[in-house]
This record gives sequence, structure tokens and C-alpha cells, in this order.
Amino acid sequence: MENTLYAPWRNEYVAGAKDQGCVFCNISENPTLDEEHHVLYRDEYCFMVMNRYPYTPGHFMIIPHHHTDALESLDPATWLHITALAQRGVRMLKESLGAHGVNIGMNLGRAGGAGIAEHIHLHLVPRWERDTNFITSIAQTRVYSTDFERIYLKLKEVLPSYLI
Repeated sequence: MENTLYAPWRNEYVAGAKDQGCVFCNISENPTLDEEHHVLYRDEYCFMVMNRYPYTPGHFMIIPHHHTDALESLDPATWLHITALAQRGVRMLKESLGAHGVNIGMNLGRAGGAGIAEHIHLHLVPRWERDTNFITSIAQTRVYSTDFERIYLKLKEVLPSYLI
């Protein structure tokens, strides 16, 4: 029996024009496109952006402006800044989205599982008890339970209060 799961929001990714160069550098270098790219926040060190193909609602990444694939070569001040934002991001996900927990991680290099290996990035993935179901476990398919744009706008609205 063949099952079909429609995901029309992925059509832009599959059929759309591909960015030249590093996707994260493109976002970093084009602050006028922050709304289009779903950037939550940016400063002189890094930016926070929603993951376009999230594991769960509210999944975002913290990405340094500096293009590198090597965490060990990142300026320590930038790394400390990223981790400080991660602490605030965890609190925001728990308080504003009601996440029961948060997975934080980096996949370094293709062998480490990085989908975009050329530019390091830190994932923050909100989790809820019982957020895994049969379709995730058996069909290797994710179900996104809410509107991506709505979550982006909510996080963008509440984030400033977590940066204080």
C-alpha cells in the first residue's frame, strides 16, 4: 500500500531557484530580507533564524556571521555570545511556547550529520512530552502541528523581552 503525504510548502525548496554560495552567508549579508528569511534577531556577532524545515514548531538556529566550518576556529567572544543567546532562547521556548524540554546541538561536518556543513550553526529544538508519534517512528515522516509563519511571528514578538 502506498501512502501519500502532501507537503506543498516544500515546493519552493524543491523547485525554486537555489541560492549561490552559502545559504547562511546570504542571510547574514542581506538584513533587508530578514522577514523573508524568518530572522528572529541579529547583532554584530550572529543571527537567529527559524529553521525552514524544522523538526518541531519553534525550531531555530543561532548562526555566527563569520563563515567557518570549524567550531575550534571560531572567535571565543562569538562562541560565548552564541551560548548566552542559547540560554535565553531555551527560556523563551519554554515560557512562550510551553516546551517541556529543548534539544540543543551542532552537527559538525558531513560525517557529523550536518546538512549545511560549510557554516556552523547551533540548533534549538523545542520538545514536548509525547511529541513523537507513529508517523515519525515508523514512516520517518515529521508532522508539523501548527503554522510556521504564526510561530515565527510569535517568537519574533516575544524575543526582545528575553534579550534583556
